[in-house]
Amino acid sequence: MRRPTKYTMSARLYDVISFEWPVYRAGREAAFELLNLPAGSHVLDLGCGTGLNFAGLQRMIGPTGSITGVDASSQMLEQARRRADRAGWDNVTLGAADATALTSADLGEAEFDAALSTYALSLMTPWQAALDSMIAHTREGGAVAVVDMQRPVGRAAVWTPLAKLACRLGGSDIEAHPWTAMTPLLRDLSTRAVRGGHIQVRVGTVGFRPAAPIS
Repeated sequence: MRRPTKYTMSARLYDVISFEWPVYRAGREAAFELLNLPAGSHVLDLGCGTGLNFAGLQRMIGPTGSITGVDASSQMLEQARRRADRAGWDNVTLGAADATALTSADLGEAEFDAALSTYALSLMTPWQAALDSMIAHTREGGAVAVVDMQRPVGRAAVWTPLAKLACRLGGSDIEAHPWTAMTPLLRDLSTRAVRGGHIQVRVGTVGFRPAAPIS
């Protein structure tokens, strides 16, 4: 299943208008640090957009690893493909799919060593289904990372109007708080908050899965 996307017209400009370098890059870097993936890891990037996570992931996984990027927007995926081609990353596979209704046809049967979603779950309804898919497609002992947004806190709360505007322009729900659902689903949860608490980062480990009963 695929849904209409908000980024039909803005995909080419997304990297410029998304406040990536002054604000949101910090959340990605925090996630990469917490993930600390070994070389050769196979990673699912759910809601990959234009591929802004790819460079950070490639630094860890190297040419023997792989990235599978999924996004509902063919226009965003086009930019992600251009990014991968320019960098010579031939270990990147991209697919258009609705992250809230993923099937084996979208991802295949293989389990990933890690899955991440950056600033994407708060765009989705229902985001819980997308988070469940990330966990379901990550192997036991693998890592799941979520980076998303809330209102700034403490002294940084003065920036709340700008944070709300940025989320509204991008189509995100600043009140979604998708990382809060990770606590009962994953173990060894690591937490990071950056940019005055506006950006929340969580990385957890997929626990033991009992084998399916033999019928």
